[in-house]
Amino acid sequence: MNIIEQFYTAFQALDAEKMNACYHDNIVFHDPGFGELKGERAKAMWSMLCKNAKNFTLEFSDVTLEGNKGTAHWEPTYDFSQTGKRVHNIIDATFEIKDGLIIKHTDVFDLHRWAGQALGWKGKLLGGTGFFQKKLLAQTEKMLDRYMAKDV
Repeated sequence: MNIIEQFYTAFQALDAEKMNACYHDNIVFHDPGFGELKGERAKAMWSMLCKNAKNFTLEFSDVTLEGNKGTAHWEPTYDFSQTGKRVHNIIDATFEIKDGLIIKHTDVFDLHRWAGQALGWKGKLLGGTGFFQKKLLAQTEKMLDRYMAKDV
């Protein structure tokens, strides 16, 4: 099993410790919902998401790893904690590997589609706007800050 498969297998079990063991200390993570997170903040995000996951399942496929570059397709399904609404996200990921660990992880998904599922009509209406993304990034940053402050 390669490092990307190890990462998603741990995620299926909501085992943030094993997920984070797949990450290099200098990890750079990016996605539309959290923006760019580096090092411990990226690892704390996965810990927070695993800890707060409700009614969670994860399918992953199309994992490739050639040299230090990799890709994967993954689809989490869960109840969004703020609204209780069911979300099925469709995500394509790219990876860079250094010293056998993931040093760069970028997730790409349709934020407008996600917002419509997670937030209902407000998400459908505003989810595709820059305003919405800016507000979401501020919220996720604050949520991660609170989580990290408690976890210390």
